[in-house]
Amino acid sequence: MSAKATDPGNPAAPAEPRPGEPPVRRRARPRLELRGLRRIGHAALGPAPRTGVPDALEHVVKVHRRHHHHADLDILAKAYLLAESSHRGQTRKSGEPYITHPLAVTLILAELGAETTTLTASLLHDTVEDTEVTLDQVRQAFGEEVRYLVDGVTKLEKVDYGAAAEPETFRKMLVATGNDVRVMSIKLADRLHNMRTLGVMRPAKQARIAKVTRDVLIPLAERLGVQAMKAELEDLVFAVLHPQEYETTRRLVAEHAGRPDPLAAIAERVRAVLDEAGIEADVQVRRRHLVSVHRVRMRRGRICAADLGRLLVLVTEDADCYAVLGELHTCFTPVVSEFKDFIAAPKFNLYQSLHTAVAGEDGAIAETLIRTHQMHRVAEAGVIALGNPYAPVDGADAPEGERADPTRPGWLSRLLEWQRATPDPDTFWSSLRDDLAQDREITVFHAEGGSPGNAVPRGTATGLPAGASCVDAAYALHGEAAHRCIGARVNGRLATLATVLRDGDSLHLLMASDASAGPSPEWLDHARTPAARLAITRWLTDHPGAGTEQPPAGANADGGADTGRRAPDALAARPAPLEAGPPRAPVPPGTASSLAVTDLPEAAVRLAGCCTPVPPDNITGFAVRGGTVTVHRALCPVVARMAASGREPVGARWRRAGESVAGFRVTLLAEAFSRPHLLADLTEAIAAQGAAVVSAAVEPPYEQCVRHTYTLHLADATELPSLMRAMREVPGVFDVLRAGRTHPEVGARP
Repeated sequence: MSAKATDPGNPAAPAEPRPGEPPVRRRARPRLELRGLRRIGHAALGPAPRTGVPDALEHVVKVHRRHHHHADLDILAKAYLLAESSHRGQTRKSGEPYITHPLAVTLILAELGAETTTLTASLLHDTVEDTEVTLDQVRQAFGEEVRYLVDGVTKLEKVDYGAAAEPETFRKMLVATGNDVRVMSIKLADRLHNMRTLGVMRPAKQARIAKVTRDVLIPLAERLGVQAMKAELEDLVFAVLHPQEYETTRRLVAEHAGRPDPLAAIAERVRAVLDEAGIEADVQVRRRHLVSVHRVRMRRGRICAADLGRLLVLVTEDADCYAVLGELHTCFTPVVSEFKDFIAAPKFNLYQSLHTAVAGEDGAIAETLIRTHQMHRVAEAGVIALGNPYAPVDGADAPEGERADPTRPGWLSRLLEWQRATPDPDTFWSSLRDDLAQDREITVFHAEGGSPGNAVPRGTATGLPAGASCVDAAYALHGEAAHRCIGARVNGRLATLATVLRDGDSLHLLMASDASAGPSPEWLDHARTPAARLAITRWLTDHPGAGTEQPPAGANADGGADTGRRAPDALAARPAPLEAGPPRAPVPPGTASSLAVTDLPEAAVRLAGCCTPVPPDNITGFAVRGGTVTVHRALCPVVARMAASGREPVGARWRRAGESVAGFRVTLLAEAFSRPHLLADLTEAIAAQGAAVVSAAVEPPYEQCVRHTYTLHLADATELPSLMRAMREVPGVFDVLRAGRTHPEVGARP
């Protein structure tokens, strides 16, 4: 609705100042109309002609028939007559008959190709809100579909909701849009006409309406792909909120209007090139709207004639788009950095086009859009160009009780999900604005993983706003279970939870098995989506004094800030290990052993502490001071150094079966994500396998990863593989390896 209906006997009443207020100054504002739309005023009203279509509806019908040749005009005429009789006697604040508003809204939608049901609902969109017409009457006269659309755009009363009326109205509209995207199409057209006629309002009210339009309606128009409405809304908001910048930009555009247009010359050359190549194409110079010109000026610091528009090349088939691109890049000098292929990878709002830029003979750069005629219709009108997305396909009826909307994008599903958990209107309103402020979307793919609680199928695609982190992905994939997230791999590499994801990333989230685990307060610093922020805030509120069960998302566990997107060598360059309170007293590195025998039968045998050999390792020995032979694994680096220095090796072997042995020791390295109780869980797993801990050392965390070193005593060498498997199964542990072995790459098993 554009303005509250006023008393026809006193149409000028809203213009009178309130007691104590200075006279209201009505600013003359430029009219920025959508191409092809005509303003409808008093002359639109008149008697019905012989065709049965009222005179006021004739232009709407003419435009509608251009897109839908066999449209049912009777229902439109019926809807108009009900709207006109219901609003009769009401006027807008401008003094115009109120019926001009629903007619203008309907014309906007008709120009964009909306189908008949949407136009019927747009004619009636204010009847339930401002007249005595009820929703039951709308359903009886026009059906459930029209009733649903009208109900979706009907505002909630301030008398019932007070200050919460506006946010709750938008919540209601968004929920309705989740079932039928045409609800928001009508709301956008309604706001566009209201913004065109905003000049009759007080300046303070103009600013308030313009801010809501900027923060909520324009982002929604972008997400639904309705670029035609988005562009005009941006210019109208620009004029209200930034009048000086608006006037400067308008003046710059006007100054260039009388000068030679370099884009026109380049367009003529493009036509000649495509004609010679036998490609049928429509080449146009498409002018930028004022906000777009302003953005170019702010980005480049200046403006030239070629910056005021772009070339638009329209063809018939998808393949022709790439043929045009090839000809342009062959016959002109391309600006390679400007090339983008939104045909192969469409934007999340249905937009498809090839973007490039070429230089003309005079050096002027022409940004160029290449698309088919159908792509152009969708680029301009977005979901409106799809017609009725709920019409049965091939005569098949939709499943009973289900509205499977093919136009419902991922961002809307996420929005509807988090709003259910946000009953407070103020929290919803601020979260909605924050969510809509993120104007790009990425897709990440879930990699298969075996972490406890990780049940998302391999290859699952998840849409997230640009700038989202692993924290956001965790809550998008797992909901409340993401509280237990302890780490992530991005494209197979270890990454902190604060890692910002990029389009096409492969993500594997690692989850703790402890159901009582919870997020760290620092996670809020890296959560971009309302769903993640609200879930984390709720958990921290419900668990006061907690929030330390998990490592910080964007910092190392020792308090250092994370400085990179990836942890390419998260376990390298660590400080010296610190003793971690071993359950048993540590022993010297070399240990006397009866496991091995050497070619010096009288010499004492010790197993080397550097590589801790165990059966059935290939071993060799070296005589050391005191008549002792130290036995190393054959691949131990110490063996190579001693051989290079001229030391003679001593033959060694393991005792054969039946020979008396007293067990052996082995040193294992456990690499894991840092978390509380990790040492206790690992030692418990070791004890369950029957191994005794001789010593344990924990290195300081680095890049949120930690390395534990255990020297263990086992009775039988065959127990070692099962022991290492048991240690790997401890939540957070991503590998266990023998001392002396090195990782070829962090995150890859040797």
